[in-house]
Amino acid sequence: MCWRRCRRTRRTCTRTISFSASISFPFLARLSPTVFLASIGQSYRSQSSTALAISLSHAWPLPGGLQAIGLFLICLGAGGIKPCVSANVGDQFGESNKHLLSKMFGWFYFSINAGSFISSLLCPWLLGNPKYGPGWAFGIPGIAMLIATLFFWGGRKKMVHVPPAGLGYLRETFSREGLTTLARIAMVYVFILVFWALWGMSNGAEWTLQAEKMDLHVSWLPWINISFSPFHISGGWGLDLLAAQVQTANPILILIFIPLVNYVIYPAIDKIFPLTPLRKIGIGLFITALSFVVIVWIQGQIDAGSRPHIDWQFLAYIVLTLGEAMVSITGLEFSYTQAPNTMKSSVMALWLLTVASGELFVGLVNKWILGAGGAHKLSNYQYFTFFTWLMFGAAVVFVIVACFYKGRTYLQSQLTPDEIATEPILHGGTPS
Repeated sequence: MCWRRCRRTRRTCTRTISFSASISFPFLARLSPTVFLASIGQSYRSQSSTALAISLSHAWPLPGGLQAIGLFLICLGAGGIKPCVSANVGDQFGESNKHLLSKMFGWFYFSINAGSFISSLLCPWLLGNPKYGPGWAFGIPGIAMLIATLFFWGGRKKMVHVPPAGLGYLRETFSREGLTTLARIAMVYVFILVFWALWGMSNGAEWTLQAEKMDLHVSWLPWINISFSPFHISGGWGLDLLAAQVQTANPILILIFIPLVNYVIYPAIDKIFPLTPLRKIGIGLFITALSFVVIVWIQGQIDAGSRPHIDWQFLAYIVLTLGEAMVSITGLEFSYTQAPNTMKSSVMALWLLTVASGELFVGLVNKWILGAGGAHKLSNYQYFTFFTWLMFGAAVVFVIVACFYKGRTYLQSQLTPDEIATEPILHGGTPS
């Protein structure tokens, strides 16, 4: 139940992205909604996050109205910030420095995951410590959000500002070129939706439930204990993990893989063949499918009566996170450069909406699998095998579609798009 409620909340956040982005650029530009909605988010972050966490644990029931208001404001704030801040990052780059756009989106993604990683360590510790409790656990992120908003506002004069397009935004969106562009980009997103479905499973119940049936003692992890009365520090090697803690490997690994991919892997591959955005995404989709090959093998061992070590699932996380670094970050760059100048926030919203759609797809599959009377139509082994072949199939079809993809590169400094048609899989022409 808790996992389903968490997923519904995340889907609601991403669904509000489309609404927020649709009003941001025509009437508010991109800087204003980022600051305004960040203010909404930080004002209610404490109440809503506390309501979410505690209602899920059933430790402190709160009025349903308070929970609903808090969660709605978080969804509205997140929905407004995400597409606008992504587009605002891209707006800072023009013809003179467009070669840095790919690396910048990598560091942008790095900062997001760094914040997620820090909060995943700090907030549970504060929440479980009787000396601090929920007030500190969710008050500190709220204060941090307020400080970040003030810093962002303070530096507004040093950033490139894109003025609101007004109703001309609608005319361009529903023009022949606008609709063709959206259809062309959406065709790519269909395959990335499958990636987000698999990625969501790694951060949800599916991989965690599998981890519960594995050997969770990790001898290579260090531990440290600090006592203040009297002051004493002790430590050693070997930890018994909780199954839910295993998924923290993803934010740790993505912080490692982002610089590794940008500065080592991509340059090495580029020496063999031109590495373009669609090629990066295609390779990432195949790598993601390989991560589920490991998961299928683990499930086969469990079904055979064995208790495989959690290191095998760590291996799956390593492979999956490498795929994430190639698909997710490149998708941000691809979405920004392929969107016409007045449609960048909306296309970014469409990109982020694929995350919710992926989780929705998994939910629909799970609903179909759970037959009448609670009987499962597929075993866990068959379940993971289905998604493995689905990802491989999506990757193969994506490569074929990408061979015929011809896009245009739009940067804010350009009055007209780059007229050179890009064929990223075949010829290496690329928006980067």
